[in-house]
Amino acid sequence: MTRLLASVASLTELTLAARGGADILDLKDPRRGALGAWPLDGIVHAVDTARQWLIRAPLSATVGDLPMAPVAVARRVAETWACGVDYVKIGLFPSGDPAGCVAALAPEARRGARIVAVLFADRWSDANHLLPDLAQAGFTGAMLDTAGKGAGGLLRHKTVDEVERFLEEARRLGLLTGLAGSLRRDDIPALLPLAPDYLGFRTALCAGADRGGALDPAALAAIRDAVPKHPGGG
Repeated sequence: MTRLLASVASLTELTLAARGGADILDLKDPRRGALGAWPLDGIVHAVDTARQWLIRAPLSATVGDLPMAPVAVARRVAETWACGVDYVKIGLFPSGDPAGCVAALAPEARRGARIVAVLFADRWSDANHLLPDLAQAGFTGAMLDTAGKGAGGLLRHKTVDEVERFLEEARRLGLLTGLAGSLRRDDIPALLPLAPDYLGFRTALCAGADRGGALDPAALAAIRDAVPKHPGGG
């Protein structure tokens, strides 16, 4: 069953999203790009806050829109994982050395880091060809997202059939699957039948659909209503 991932930009939003029933809480600063990162001390504080809850959803954290330089990427992923989150998300861009970055992260995966690759539908003409390398390197998951948040959502850049092929290949390789990219409530009926492991939202959760604005509990409730709650909770 598909779960709901909510990207949150502050400790206040973290608590609001948890109370609103999000299945995965994603620490991301939308003012700093597609995968804008929280400061490391802020991630630690969020982990400490969530650990005080009787029941908590898993936490993921993004590492920022990093250049595809293997040593720097591996270092940042290791630093973020050490903060105590459940997943670390790293965006892979076509420029630079994305294949080298994937290879450099294999040792981190062997040491237990649960790494999710984010592949951008508006940057990659064929993101599927990277999926075998991700599985070989021990990544936990792969998701399809968009880098340019002002250039339309996921389904503007990929057809439903293309998205389905991505999910099928990722599942075949044993990867956790996710979809995001300025998704709206109206996108859910087309994407839910494809059965990704999660659908990720930020823009649709904010007042006035302003991804840089504050999370709106009413908007979250509307998305939560459209993505049926996982029976096992978070």
